[in-house]
Amino acid sequence: MTPADLPTAPSGPRWLRGLFALAGGLALLAGVIGIFLPVLPTTPFILLAALCFARSSPRIYGWLLNHRLFGPMIDTWQRHRSIPRRVRWMALASMGFSISLSIMLMQGQPWLQLGLGLLGVVLAAGLLRVPVYQPASANEQ
Repeated sequence: MTPADLPTAPSGPRWLRGLFALAGGLALLAGVIGIFLPVLPTTPFILLAALCFARSSPRIYGWLLNHRLFGPMIDTWQRHRSIPRRVRWMALASMGFSISLSIMLMQGQPWLQLGLGLLGVVLAAGLLRVPVYQPASANEQ
């Protein structure tokens, strides 16, 4: 990405840009935590962070777009509004494993187990609604 591809300085009230920057920072933090906690999804938080920083800080937005881990997922989403099939299955598998393990460890707390199970079903259903991106060649991925 070249500097010409980055958005220009955002317009709008300073307080609104500050709110977008704060929301972007929190979303980025949640996305990074999601790398290590499978119950917390990484991709949606990184995409939200990119949106917020595009409206508040072209410098941080450019850094995200050029990041070796986050850049490709943002680019794929911006170009195709989809996620790779491998990412979807990895997310579903890790989420299923961690939620199942958590439910087993919560013995004697049926309401928490039920709530966690329902949360897992809702998250999985949401993830399954996101379109899958299949690159035409290996070079596009």
